[in-house]
Amino acid sequence: MKEFGNVLRLFRRAEDGAVTVDWVVLTAAVVGLVVLAMAGLRGNMTTVGSRAASAVSGMTINTTLN
Repeated sequence: MKEFGNVLRLFRRAEDGAVTVDWVVLTAAVVGLVVLAMAGLRGNMTTVGSRAASAVSGMTINTTLN
């Protein structure tokens, strides 16, 4: 039983996985904020995309070098 106590004590002191947990939580928070931002800007993004498409479709590309 004494060995199990030592193993348990060493396990409690180990911090190897703590950074991984922090990064998972931070990544989930960033993804959640991006999803909320996308939901809030949904209508505006469609309008901006349509305007950009019409502007780009009217452009011509010069393929000759002068």
